[in-house]
Amino acid sequence: MSTTINTDELLLEDAGTLADLRTFVARARTADDGAIRLQGAGNVLAAYVCVMRGKLLGEGTPTVLGLRTMRLGTPSDIDVTVSLSSVADRLARMDTNDLRLPVPPMSVNESWAGVSAPRGAWEELGTVSTDNLIEVAKAGVQEIGQIIPVNPGAMLVNNIRASVWGRPMEGLPGDVPGGAAFAAYALGFVAPGENGTIYRSHKWLRVSTNRGHILIRPTAFL
Repeated sequence: MSTTINTDELLLEDAGTLADLRTFVARARTADDGAIRLQGAGNVLAAYVCVMRGKLLGEGTPTVLGLRTMRLGTPSDIDVTVSLSSVADRLARMDTNDLRLPVPPMSVNESWAGVSAPRGAWEELGTVSTDNLIEVAKAGVQEIGQIIPVNPGAMLVNNIRASVWGRPMEGLPGDVPGGAAFAAYALGFVAPGENGTIYRSHKWLRVSTNRGHILIRPTAFL
Protein backbone atom coordinates (compact mmCIF):
# COMPACT_ATOMS: atom_id res chain seq x y z
CA MET A 1 0.00 0.00 0.00
CA SER A 2 1.43 3.41 -0.95
CA THR A 3 1.76 6.18 1.64
CA THR A 4 0.31 9.60 0.91
CA ILE A 5 2.88 12.32 1.54
CA ASN A 6 1.51 15.70 2.59
CA THR A 7 3.57 18.64 1.33
CA ASP A 8 1.38 21.28 3.00
CA GLU A 9 2.35 20.43 6.56
CA LEU A 10 4.89 18.59 8.67
CA LEU A 11 3.73 16.18 11.37
CA LEU A 12 6.30 16.30 14.16
CA GLU A 13 6.93 13.11 16.09
CA ASP A 14 6.08 14.30 19.61
CA ALA A 15 5.91 17.26 21.99
CA GLY A 16 9.66 17.04 22.61
CA THR A 17 10.33 17.52 18.90
CA LEU A 18 8.01 20.52 18.85
CA ALA A 19 9.88 22.10 21.77
CA ASP A 20 13.20 21.34 20.07
CA LEU A 21 12.15 23.05 16.84
CA ARG A 22 10.82 26.07 18.74
CA THR A 23 14.14 26.48 20.54
CA PHE A 24 16.14 26.07 17.33
CA VAL A 25 14.07 28.66 15.47
CA ALA A 26 14.24 31.13 18.37
CA ARG A 27 18.02 30.84 18.61
CA ALA A 28 18.40 31.14 14.83
CA ARG A 29 16.36 34.35 14.79
CA THR A 30 18.64 35.82 17.43
CA ALA A 31 21.73 34.95 15.37
CA ASP A 32 20.36 36.01 11.96
CA ASP A 33 16.63 36.59 11.51
CA GLY A 34 16.50 35.42 7.93
CA ALA A 35 15.37 32.11 6.52
CA ILE A 36 15.17 28.41 7.30
CA ARG A 37 15.41 25.54 4.86
CA LEU A 38 13.09 22.66 5.72
CA GLN A 39 14.08 19.44 3.98
CA GLY A 40 12.04 16.34 4.64
CA ALA A 41 13.28 12.88 3.66
CA GLY A 42 11.15 10.03 4.90
CA ASN A 43 10.62 10.42 8.64
CA VAL A 44 13.53 12.82 9.11
CA LEU A 45 13.36 16.60 8.95
CA ALA A 46 16.60 18.49 8.31
CA ALA A 47 16.32 22.15 9.29
CA TYR A 48 19.07 24.47 8.02
CA VAL A 49 19.68 28.08 9.02
CA CYS A 50 22.40 30.53 8.05
CA VAL A 51 24.25 32.12 10.96
CA MET A 52 26.67 34.16 8.86
CA ARG A 53 27.55 34.80 5.23
CA GLY A 54 29.22 37.43 3.15
CA LYS A 55 26.88 40.36 2.51
CA LEU A 56 29.21 42.73 0.68
CA LEU A 57 31.27 42.10 -2.44
CA GLY A 58 34.85 41.16 -1.67
CA GLU A 59 34.52 40.52 2.07
CA GLY A 60 35.92 37.35 3.60
CA THR A 61 33.07 36.19 5.83
CA PRO A 62 32.64 32.42 5.51
CA THR A 63 29.20 30.94 4.97
CA VAL A 64 28.29 29.13 8.19
CA LEU A 65 25.11 27.07 8.44
CA GLY A 66 23.46 25.36 11.38
CA LEU A 67 21.73 22.01 10.89
CA ARG A 68 19.35 20.28 13.29
CA THR A 69 17.66 16.98 12.42
CA MET A 70 14.38 15.87 13.95
CA ARG A 71 11.96 12.99 13.69
CA LEU A 72 8.66 13.23 11.87
CA GLY A 73 5.49 11.32 12.63
CA THR A 74 4.77 10.64 8.96
CA PRO A 75 7.03 10.57 5.87
CA SER A 76 7.74 13.86 4.13
CA ASP A 77 9.16 14.92 0.78
CA ILE A 78 9.52 18.67 1.31
CA ASP A 79 12.36 20.97 0.38
CA VAL A 80 11.44 24.63 0.89
CA THR A 81 13.19 27.75 2.14
CA VAL A 82 10.89 30.07 4.05
CA SER A 83 11.28 32.96 6.47
CA LEU A 84 12.15 32.17 10.06
CA SER A 85 9.49 34.62 11.22
CA SER A 86 6.73 32.75 9.37
CA VAL A 87 7.74 29.45 10.96
CA ALA A 88 8.01 31.12 14.38
CA ASP A 89 4.48 32.51 13.99
CA ARG A 90 3.07 29.06 13.22
CA LEU A 91 4.97 27.42 16.07
CA ALA A 92 3.63 30.04 18.48
CA ARG A 93 0.05 29.07 17.58
CA MET A 94 0.63 25.37 18.26
CA ASP A 95 0.02 23.84 21.68
CA THR A 96 1.79 20.75 23.03
CA ASN A 97 -0.92 18.46 21.67
CA ASP A 98 -0.84 19.98 18.18
CA LEU A 99 2.04 18.47 16.23
CA ARG A 100 1.01 19.55 12.72
CA LEU A 101 3.20 22.40 11.48
CA PRO A 102 1.71 24.11 8.40
CA VAL A 103 4.41 24.86 5.83
CA PRO A 104 4.44 28.61 5.02
CA PRO A 105 3.23 29.10 1.43
CA MET A 106 5.66 31.90 0.57
CA SER A 107 9.21 30.74 -0.17
CA VAL A 108 12.23 33.03 -0.08
CA ASN A 109 15.35 33.06 -2.23
CA GLU A 110 18.61 32.68 -0.32
CA SER A 111 21.94 32.03 -2.05
CA TRP A 112 23.14 29.80 0.80
CA ALA A 113 20.15 27.46 0.37
CA GLY A 114 20.91 26.91 -3.30
CA VAL A 115 24.06 24.83 -2.71
CA SER A 116 23.61 21.74 -0.56
CA ALA A 117 26.33 20.28 1.61
CA PRO A 118 27.42 16.74 0.70
CA ARG A 119 25.37 13.97 2.28
CA GLY A 120 28.24 11.49 2.31
CA ALA A 121 32.00 11.07 1.91
CA TRP A 122 32.78 12.95 5.12
CA GLU A 123 36.33 12.37 6.34
CA GLU A 124 36.94 12.68 10.08
CA LEU A 125 39.78 15.11 10.80
CA GLY A 126 39.81 15.20 14.59
CA THR A 127 37.97 16.43 17.65
CA VAL A 128 37.51 19.73 19.44
CA SER A 129 36.41 20.40 23.01
CA THR A 130 33.19 22.33 23.38
CA ASP A 131 34.94 24.41 26.05
CA ASN A 132 37.32 25.58 23.32
CA LEU A 133 34.43 26.48 21.01
CA ILE A 134 32.66 28.43 23.76
CA GLU A 135 35.87 30.30 24.60
CA VAL A 136 36.52 31.24 20.95
CA ALA A 137 32.92 32.41 20.49
CA LYS A 138 32.94 34.62 23.59
CA ALA A 139 36.39 36.01 22.83
CA GLY A 140 35.34 36.84 19.26
CA VAL A 141 32.23 38.69 20.38
CA GLN A 142 34.30 40.68 22.87
CA GLU A 143 36.99 41.47 20.27
CA ILE A 144 34.44 42.71 17.74
CA GLY A 145 32.76 44.86 20.38
CA GLN A 146 36.06 46.48 21.28
CA ILE A 147 37.09 47.18 17.66
CA ILE A 148 33.86 48.54 16.16
CA PRO A 149 33.72 52.33 16.63
CA VAL A 150 30.65 54.45 17.34
CA ASN A 151 28.39 54.85 14.26
CA PRO A 152 30.42 52.64 11.92
CA GLY A 153 29.53 52.10 8.27
CA ALA A 154 28.24 48.77 6.99
CA MET A 155 31.45 48.03 5.09
CA LEU A 156 33.60 48.55 8.19
CA VAL A 157 31.37 46.37 10.37
CA ASN A 158 31.36 43.55 7.84
CA ASN A 159 35.13 43.75 7.35
CA ILE A 160 35.75 43.56 11.11
CA ARG A 161 33.41 40.61 11.55
CA ALA A 162 34.98 38.88 8.54
CA SER A 163 38.49 39.29 9.96
CA VAL A 164 37.48 37.84 13.35
CA TRP A 165 35.10 35.06 12.33
CA GLY A 166 37.06 34.11 9.20
CA ARG A 167 40.27 33.55 11.20
CA PRO A 168 41.11 29.83 11.63
CA MET A 169 40.96 28.51 15.18
CA GLU A 170 44.37 27.61 16.56
CA GLY A 171 45.33 23.99 17.00
CA LEU A 172 42.45 22.52 14.98
CA PRO A 173 42.72 20.53 11.75
CA GLY A 174 41.09 21.78 8.58
CA ASP A 175 41.42 25.52 9.23
CA VAL A 176 38.01 25.70 10.91
CA PRO A 177 37.09 29.42 11.14
CA GLY A 178 36.08 31.07 14.39
CA GLY A 179 32.65 31.67 12.90
CA ALA A 180 31.90 27.97 13.37
CA ALA A 181 32.43 28.36 17.12
CA PHE A 182 30.14 31.39 17.23
CA ALA A 183 27.42 29.53 15.29
CA ALA A 184 27.63 26.48 17.56
CA TYR A 185 27.41 28.70 20.64
CA ALA A 186 24.59 30.89 19.31
CA LEU A 187 22.46 27.89 18.29
CA GLY A 188 22.98 26.03 21.57
CA PHE A 189 24.96 23.17 20.03
CA VAL A 190 27.68 23.27 22.70
CA ALA A 191 27.73 22.64 26.43
CA PRO A 192 30.76 22.67 28.76
CA GLY A 193 32.72 19.46 29.19
CA GLU A 194 31.81 17.78 25.91
CA ASN A 195 33.52 17.20 22.57
CA GLY A 196 32.71 17.84 18.93
CA THR A 197 34.04 16.12 15.82
CA ILE A 198 35.48 17.85 12.76
CA TYR A 199 34.85 16.48 9.28
CA ARG A 200 35.66 17.49 5.72
CA SER A 201 34.02 16.63 2.40
CA HIS A 202 35.46 18.30 -0.70
CA LYS A 203 35.59 22.01 0.20
CA TRP A 204 33.05 21.74 3.01
CA LEU A 205 33.87 21.47 6.70
CA ARG A 206 31.56 20.24 9.43
CA VAL A 207 31.69 20.46 13.21
CA SER A 208 29.25 18.03 14.84
CA THR A 209 28.14 17.66 18.42
CA ASN A 210 25.31 15.56 19.85
CA ARG A 211 23.13 18.70 19.67
CA GLY A 212 23.58 19.64 16.02
CA HIS A 213 25.92 20.29 13.11
CA ILE A 214 27.75 23.37 11.85
CA LEU A 215 28.51 23.40 8.12
CA ILE A 216 31.14 25.73 6.69
CA ARG A 217 32.07 26.56 3.12
CA PRO A 218 34.73 29.10 2.11
CA THR A 219 33.64 32.42 0.64
CA ALA A 220 35.32 31.52 -2.64
CA PHE A 221 33.07 28.46 -2.92
CA LEU A 222 29.83 30.51 -3.26
